[in-house]
Amino acid sequence: MRILHVTPHLPPDQAANALLPWQLGNWARDAGDSVEYVAHPSRAGGRAELAGRVTWLPRRRGGFFDRTLRVGSVVGAWRIQRALAPLIARADLVHAHSNGLLSEVAVLAAVRAKKPVVLTLYGTEIWHYRRKRGRPDLFTRAYHDASYVTFYSERLMSRAFELGLRRRNAQVIYPSVGEGFTWHDDEQQAEERAALGIGNRHLLLNVKRLHPLAGQRILIEAMMDVVHAHPDTRLVICGEGQLREDLQAAARSAGVERHVDFTGLVDNVAIARYCAAADLFVLPSLLEALPTVAVEALACGTPVLSSDNPGGLELSGLFGPDVSIVPGEQPIALAKAITHFLQNKRRTLSGTTEVIDREFRPEAVARQYWTIYEEVGTCR
Repeated sequence: MRILHVTPHLPPDQAANALLPWQLGNWARDAGDSVEYVAHPSRAGGRAELAGRVTWLPRRRGGFFDRTLRVGSVVGAWRIQRALAPLIARADLVHAHSNGLLSEVAVLAAVRAKKPVVLTLYGTEIWHYRRKRGRPDLFTRAYHDASYVTFYSERLMSRAFELGLRRRNAQVIYPSVGEGFTWHDDEQQAEERAALGIGNRHLLLNVKRLHPLAGQRILIEAMMDVVHAHPDTRLVICGEGQLREDLQAAARSAGVERHVDFTGLVDNVAIARYCAAADLFVLPSLLEALPTVAVEALACGTPVLSSDNPGGLELSGLFGPDVSIVPGEQPIALAKAITHFLQNKRRTLSGTTEVIDREFRPEAVARQYWTIYEEVGTCR
């Protein structure tokens, strides 16, 4: 099978709609299939090793025509369609990721070329969806015209249906958690913590881009009360983003600077070690579809404390007592929950490992996508 992935991101970007196309490409290559990609270049620069050839299409710039005459998107769509035409022609299946002009044009071009097309949605496309009056917008058309739509979570799919985006051939497929994220008992946890050079009695972990929606400022505010109750506590925040200097300043203002480490971007090997070493993974995000980083922590044996965002609530439903929920944007409530956990620390329960093996491991995720590929390929 010749598969064409069209996505706004690819590694080194760490977005979900960069990592899944990369994973799917690797799995397809290992199965003997042929893979190509179309994507925008990473703003961070650099290139990762990919399973097939990539056609890089620059992002359009919002200049005079976009702001006034509104013809920029028309010109952009024409350029994208022209670049996609020969790639779609030689593909057996097109898999488009997320929304935006690139993915939406790809879906509609594949449909016109009578090629099966799968559309995967990750969160923002639905959380911020607004139905426009009159003629359907490009995203709505692509959504309904795709052969199959997959969602990153049940709550995301439910929200889409509530917004009037009900359709057949829709399914939830959870993100993949790599085999490097394995369960650690107390002794193995202590070994990982020592290997990372962390001697604190309590270790909290957050892994997210430094962005307002990630809620790290709330977590830093909560650290004042946490450190008061448990002085030997360290918080490690893995990730990079626009708020790094602001968050560092907030830690200084709160008097917890020496208790908070900002690692910047780290690779998956390091993330797995931090997940195994931590006592508690804290996810104070304002909005999540399905936070893969939290599932990676659970896979390593580390319980999760999440705000009441949709993804956190779904994880709580999946994993029960291993995922605790607190009200969002309330640092005092967050601090109380952290403090209570540190007084009663434990590793995750066996049922959590069973759910991860059944729903989140690479072979389980790949099998679900391959079943869809086969279904839409035979229905042409």
